Amino acid sequence: MPASLHQTQQELDRLSAIKTIESEIQALNDLRQSLDSESLTNALDLMQYSKGRIIVTGMGKSGHIGRKIAASLASTGTPSFFVHPAEASHGDLGMITEDDIVIAISNSGESKELIDILNYCKRFGITIIAITKNIESSLGKAGNVILALPNDGEACPLGLAPTNSTTATLVLGDILTVGLIERKGFSKEDFNDRHPGGKLGSILKHVSDLMHTGMEMPILEEHSNMQTVLLEMTSKRLGCVGFINQSGELTGILTDGDLRRCLSPDILNSKAIDLMTKNPKTISPNAMTSEALKLMHDKKITNLFVLDNKKPIGVIHIHDLLNNGVA
Repeated sequence: MPASLHQTQQELDRLSAIKTIESEIQALNDLRQSLDSESLTNALDLMQYSKGRIIVTGMGKSGHIGRKIAASLASTGTPSFFVHPAEASHGDLGMITEDDIVIAISNSGESKELIDILNYCKRFGITIIAITKNIESSLGKAGNVILALPNDGEACPLGLAPTNSTTATLVLGDILTVGLIERKGFSKEDFNDRHPGGKLGSILKHVSDLMHTGMEMPILEEHSNMQTVLLEMTSKRLGCVGFINQSGELTGILTDGDLRRCLSPDILNSKAIDLMTKNPKTISPNAMTSEALKLMHDKKITNLFVLDNKKPIGVIHIHDLLNNGVA
């Protein structure tokens, strides 16, 4: 393609992208304006106090968004899973109990694949939260609570491919998820319990999960001679030694960097208490590993002793954090 035509195409593509963004922003603005507070609170009440699970269902693009909503709810403390409406008609209806809440999603509200689920819910008195733009549709009439989507078309130039509607549905699902997080007081620790793997799992680990303990911990009495200190630092290979008083409380630390800075012919005649850095930075075993990394970065240090009631129970090195993806 000639350079001039390529440049023209870039401009057209950018204009198209901006038009799509603006259209979807307008859809979210319309959702904000039309959001019914009473319906939202009713939906959150039902979900928060449900004795069962949240079952999300939808066909096509609504189904894809539904899977994400179910996954977000499940990962933030609300037991939830997705049921495909076609599979439901062939046995998966048995997954839905009378204690469950069903969130059914259909832009038009007339997805024929949802009929069996809706009929099943009505037969057994299972609560339905309907997400649709057409409150007079089959889904709208079946819903115990209706969360209405804005009815303002799609960003697609044909007005057919779900774009604005799926964005609004996704955000509505996030509204429900965040609302339940706030209502339940869901914490970082709770989040960590459900995300043990991957980047999030690494960031949300506690210092106690990665620290060196027991015989791996380089610890000596504060009046130890420097020959003993050098042997301890070399054998433990963490680039530091911590020092304790007679009560077992941490009083100082000496790093390999400190040793290089105070090298002298008579260093072996010194005591640890003469050279150590007193009152060093420490951290709690319950702190998140991300907090440890930030403290090391801010203070330009590579080790932190972990204290419980002023006594060292472990030590963590910056390499422990980096090797576990905390960065």
